[in-house]
Amino acid sequence: MIVVTGATGNIGRPLTRALAEAGEQVTAVSRHAAEVPDGVRHQVADLARPETLPLAGAKALFLLLSGDLHAVGADPADVVRRAVAEGVRRVVLLSTLGVRTRPFGATRIAMSALEDVVRESGADWAILRPGGFASNALWWAESVRANRVVAAPFGDTGVPILDPADIAEVAAACLTDDRHDGAVLELTGPEVITPREQTAVIAAALGEPVRFHELTRAEAKAGMEQLMPGALADDTLDILSSPTPDELRVSPDVQAVLGRAPRSFADWAARNVEAFR
Repeated sequence: MIVVTGATGNIGRPLTRALAEAGEQVTAVSRHAAEVPDGVRHQVADLARPETLPLAGAKALFLLLSGDLHAVGADPADVVRRAVAEGVRRVVLLSTLGVRTRPFGATRIAMSALEDVVRESGADWAILRPGGFASNALWWAESVRANRVVAAPFGDTGVPILDPADIAEVAAACLTDDRHDGAVLELTGPEVITPREQTAVIAAALGEPVRFHELTRAEAKAGMEQLMPGALADDTLDILSSPTPDELRVSPDVQAVLGRAPRSFADWAARNVEAFR
């Protein structure tokens, strides 16, 4: 059995489906009740309480840090320790590219420490470090539906954003194939793409014009603070405004694992166009 945490999100959902279609026994874990593919077991669990996780009999664990693992008093290392104590033989951790490119932020320091826990756990392991996600464009969906406009800062500064479906496929490979044991994989999309270019791609998918409106940094931060702490908003805006050379690099790791190039933003937009109609 393979346990997938965050199983109803942009990565966990396609990962659960891919594993089930490959004939694996899967337990999908999320904080709330949810629909899962046929043949998949679902369990509600609080990852801040590792004892609620259905780990007995599991051979592998996909660990995605959700909000409850960042709560006061929560220790995600407890999840790894409990998994190994329950007999889990392989752990695949979803980390972040920022562990290497911007190692001094509080959340990245904590993630780096968790990477070390996974490495030293005694289980086989793989660590996935994705960059920016194509699905972040869903933040614009409401304004595109209502006004056919994308409002974002730094319109002509881009990074090689990644389709979450590619993360899911890489995770599935790491969970089921020992050739990837001990790998630290940096995952990016196939090309650097700016917010203005993403807007044009969404417009093409819709078959209708979509206007791009460039926000100031202050305007963008005010909107982001409705969803996240101000310090995290500033951290995100620092990356979006001034990506480092390593954050602009197109990684070969998706190609190396999957035997094909990463999906483009146009691929993602075509599959998700209904969100913008």
